[in-house]
Amino acid sequence: MQVAIVKYNAGNVYSVVNAVRRLGIEPVLTDEPQLLRQADRVIFPGQGEARSAMEYLHQHGLVDVIRSLKQPVLGICIGQQLLCRHSEEGDVDCIGVFDVDVKRFQPQRHEDKVPCMGWNSIQVSSDKLQVSSDKLGEESLFAGLGENPYVYFVHSYYVPLCNDTAAVTDYILPYSAALHKDNFYTCQFHPEKSGSVGERILHNFFEI
Repeated sequence: MQVAIVKYNAGNVYSVVNAVRRLGIEPVLTDEPQLLRQADRVIFPGQGEARSAMEYLHQHGLVDVIRSLKQPVLGICIGQQLLCRHSEEGDVDCIGVFDVDVKRFQPQRHEDKVPCMGWNSIQVSSDKLQVSSDKLGEESLFAGLGENPYVYFVHSYYVPLCNDTAAVTDYILPYSAALHKDNFYTCQFHPEKSGSVGERILHNFFEI
């Protein structure tokens, strides 16, 4: 299996590379459109700032490339946010796969710290969350994880609950811990830093 990891000006890329290697796959780290199109799976990772990240993607002709990918794509952290319509971080239009805007956390209590940093549980979407049962990601990306698994988050901005929400977590308010639409899957959390749970999520993604 050929796995391509999108190379751009965002941190944490090499921890994703190492996580994929631990699963026995040697990924390609690239910003070449042709290599991204040819890959069996594409991972869009990162920690960084939305406006500068979008500037890099535009300069390298990657916005339309990412939007048009047909194979399974996994966005991680800012990768999830950049796949949305707009981000309050830098007040920038993003790739627009998901029709929802990224918001900044607004602390409500003294103990609410921004950025959100640390372990938190996720709830895979159910009928209670009004997410249709035909979403492939519900059964595949989170298969075998048990109820309310814990994963690792680091972020100051969040994706509100929406029609494409595939998992939910609660920090200051409930928000989208994961999204799914067609061949696009995302995690706000870092599977590459989430121990055995994150490793299983990456394994599931490669099995989709």
